Amino acid sequence: MDIQFLGTGAGQPSKARNVSSLALKLLDEINEVWLFDCGEGTQNRILETTIRPRKVSKIFITHLHGDHIFGLPGFLSSRAFQANEEQTDLDIYGPQGIKSFVLTSLRVSGSRLPYRIHFHEFDQDSLGKILETDKFTVYAEELDHTIFCVGYRVMQKDLEGTLDAEKLKAAGVPFGPLFGKIKNGQDVVLEDGTEIKAADYISAPRPGKIITILGDTRKTNASVRLAVNADVLVHESTYGKGDEKIARNHGHSTNMQAAQVAAEASAKRLLLNHISARFLSKDISQLKKDAASIFENVHVVKDLEEVEI
Repeated sequence: MDIQFLGTGAGQPSKARNVSSLALKLLDEINEVWLFDCGEGTQNRILETTIRPRKVSKIFITHLHGDHIFGLPGFLSSRAFQANEEQTDLDIYGPQGIKSFVLTSLRVSGSRLPYRIHFHEFDQDSLGKILETDKFTVYAEELDHTIFCVGYRVMQKDLEGTLDAEKLKAAGVPFGPLFGKIKNGQDVVLEDGTEIKAADYISAPRPGKIITILGDTRKTNASVRLAVNADVLVHESTYGKGDEKIARNHGHSTNMQAAQVAAEASAKRLLLNHISARFLSKDISQLKKDAASIFENVHVVKDLEEVEI
């Protein structure tokens, strides 16, 4: 499980940072990639990665500001050009209006897709659990931006315990069908009468990962709730230390406020994203240093960076 950042800038693209988009790569878990936001130029950034557009099965939009959605028509159209691959449907989750934006863009441009898009729109009254599969659950909660905007909490369900093969061999269990029965929790009796209790050879279930990905927001309690005990918190950091007033006026957060959210939520790791173009490369280390005074395990991400979870 990895996160790859396709765009880490705020508002408009710069030479160093494209606008908002990131890919949650779940290839080992479910052979899918989930995209969060799709700013202008996202499809170009994908060309610089190993991501295959057809693997993108779900897109989660945080809000309808252009720097988070203007890349959708281009990406959806390019995804259709993968003629040598099977055409697969795609789900888009986002605030009310995302369906109208996408369909209008495709209709006006005369674009025809060889796959179906399933839209899942929500508003302030229809948040909470927005998706549940056999391996993942996704929750959305409203944040505090200048327009309706949400954050997402992706929860991997607990992983099954692993079979201790060496211990089984030592107990005299021959490799083969009996291993499968024990792995499935079934007790077995060997030919010599030895009873093998499956529970003695299977480790306890392992807790799944929690990934919190927030849209644009002022510091708010909703951010903390979404990030409680998260393995990774991706939080915007449009502004820096001392910029609290301008951040509030524009519906954004500073690096210090992001660090406060991570600390209050007892998150394990904080990734600062959505960086204003006012910050040059020499300023990034200071953004990190200041935030680390509140929450130590912090990192300022850059375009195309891949973070293992």
